[in-house]
Amino acid sequence: MIKDRFLTTRIKTEEICAPLAIEDYSVQPMVDVSPPKWHLAHSTWFFEAFVLQNFDPDYKVYDEDFAYLFNSYYNNAGERVLRPNRGLMTRPTVSEVMDYRKAVTDAVLEFIERKADDKALEIIELGINHEQQHQELLYYDIKYILGHQPTFPVYHTDIKLRKEKGKPKFIKMNEGIYEIGYKGEGFSYDNELGRHKVFLHKYSISNRLVNNAEYLEFIEDGGYNDFNLWHAEGWDFIQKNELKAPLYWHKTKEGWQYYNFNGLEQIDPDLPVNHISMYEAFAFAEWKGARLPTEFEWEAAADQFKWDQLWEWTNSAYLPYPGFSKAPGALGEYNGKFMVNLHVLRGASLGTYPGHSRKTYRNFFHTSSRWVFAGLRLAK
Repeated sequence: MIKDRFLTTRIKTEEICAPLAIEDYSVQPMVDVSPPKWHLAHSTWFFEAFVLQNFDPDYKVYDEDFAYLFNSYYNNAGERVLRPNRGLMTRPTVSEVMDYRKAVTDAVLEFIERKADDKALEIIELGINHEQQHQELLYYDIKYILGHQPTFPVYHTDIKLRKEKGKPKFIKMNEGIYEIGYKGEGFSYDNELGRHKVFLHKYSISNRLVNNAEYLEFIEDGGYNDFNLWHAEGWDFIQKNELKAPLYWHKTKEGWQYYNFNGLEQIDPDLPVNHISMYEAFAFAEWKGARLPTEFEWEAAADQFKWDQLWEWTNSAYLPYPGFSKAPGALGEYNGKFMVNLHVLRGASLGTYPGHSRKTYRNFFHTSSRWVFAGLRLAK
């Protein structure tokens, strides 16, 4: 039932934040990272703005200021605090945000009980999936916040990567026409539609992700010093930011270590390499004499390998499928307006809600993004 899924989703978001100290809730160490308090409030505002205010004539807005404070990028919904300034807001307090969450959660549950119409239920479904996306972002952001503390504090979670051992095997895919995009009766995002045919040349794709041992070979062979391996923009990016390894990797007296949620620890050579940009994924593939798969190659082969622990960079720009159309108003801003200067990642990550783990799901980030749970799979 949608009521149960809504309540379970709301509880899960708060459980993700529960191990944090109160001081962790309001910091924003870089623009891409939003404070946990902001995630808690924004996912609540989404239900208030798009469900309660639009469909419940008896609902009274909790606080007139919250729409300005916690709107993310919906221009149709009005003015908002600029993204880089989210970490400046010590008020409202965490306690007040939790009171806001409870009030809106109770109001939505009551609204569902009063037999919300089909359109309202459709928006509630979108809101559930939206909050599940923010649960994954919370994992990214919490790791960045704690992983940039001098003492590398532990965040208690049971999510952990699966080892990728053994020599990779390349799965051969035949030349032909393949169907791409979502097909079914369940929920999907508009960017997974419409389903369409693509022609693919013969190719092969690895049965596993690139692991830390392989990536360490790339580093030690001077991969970060050879401009021939990099896109011009990627080379400029690593030079400007003085990058020599993936995010969270540190060269210490004990050798290479990295920050995981358990604190700083020795790099496990058999775990998949994580927290690399598309620039780094591309350069590694060049070094191996291979390439990144396109998103269509990835989807066509996805039934033949495991893909549920890290997002995987593809060599595809984030563009609309044939027949793509945006919803009217603010909800039309959900995906469509970002279809420029971003790259597609496929698969799922440790932080992905299980219901989002489908082979047609199209994640998208800028090519420089490294705080995402992202690795790579080679193609030829």
